[in-house]
Amino acid sequence: MPPRARLYRRGMDNRPAGPCPVVVITGAAGGLGAATAELFVDRGWHVVAADLTAPSGAGMTSVATDVTDAASLAALASTVEARHGRLDLLITFAGVLGIGPLAEVDPDRVQHVLDVNIMGTVRTVHALFGLVHSSGGRVVLLGSETGPQHGMPMNGPYAMSKHAVEAYADSLRRELMFLGIDVVLVQPGPFRTGMTASIRRRFSESVPPGSLFAAMASVMGDWAAGEDERASDPALLAEAVWTAGTAARPRPRYRVRWNLARMLLDLLPVTLVDRALRRALGRPIATRQLELEQAVADAEAGMNEVSR
Repeated sequence: MPPRARLYRRGMDNRPAGPCPVVVITGAAGGLGAATAELFVDRGWHVVAADLTAPSGAGMTSVATDVTDAASLAALASTVEARHGRLDLLITFAGVLGIGPLAEVDPDRVQHVLDVNIMGTVRTVHALFGLVHSSGGRVVLLGSETGPQHGMPMNGPYAMSKHAVEAYADSLRRELMFLGIDVVLVQPGPFRTGMTASIRRRFSESVPPGSLFAAMASVMGDWAAGEDERASDPALLAEAVWTAGTAARPRPRYRVRWNLARMLLDLLPVTLVDRALRRALGRPIATRQLELEQAVADAEAGMNEVSR
């Protein structure tokens, strides 16, 4: 029988039979990854928590890991093998936010987003695949509602990376299913990440001085901050990842608390959505542009007064 049939049994608790199971969670120091790590610890799993700075948490093996560095991931795999000798579940939370106007944003910044969000995922699976395979384990990849949806203004770098994760998940799933290994993609909507206070600043800093997109960045920053304030509790996402990681017969994808308006908007014809965006954002952007120009004029006038 395939490995997953030996490892997972049906039942309300969804716990693997046999030895205490082991899960590696990358990005485990962040709000969403940390909530998931704590849940698995509470339910009796050995948790190997990996992030750039080794996460702190009771009952975990914490490892400093850089998903952009193959040697760092090889060291993580060696740690898991030495301490546990098996890997029943791999969860890839590691990722970064990528915002900014694609025509102006530094290509190196776009490259960094892709290097962490998609190539970091590829490197992680590559480094730990041997352990997953020998243990008859499972891979849970973290995507986003942005992955299958059309890109929106200012989120191009992030959308590009999550679109790539979608394709990677499909291909990997259809390859590993012949080995009896499940690959599951979790697609979260907006969840609280603790960055509401800084999100407007992040959008403002995503454009260079004198940018043609400064007003757009400001308007989209306000919108994003409002969405983050209404976002869901990370504990809900942790439960969804638990289900994806432990269900006897998992679905290929789990949509978790998607933004309904964005989901419905994505069902409309592209040209209709473009017109709707022009109408919805055109006036606020024009108004904000005038406000920014007035602020510059006021600042210059103040400096002239001081210099007299």
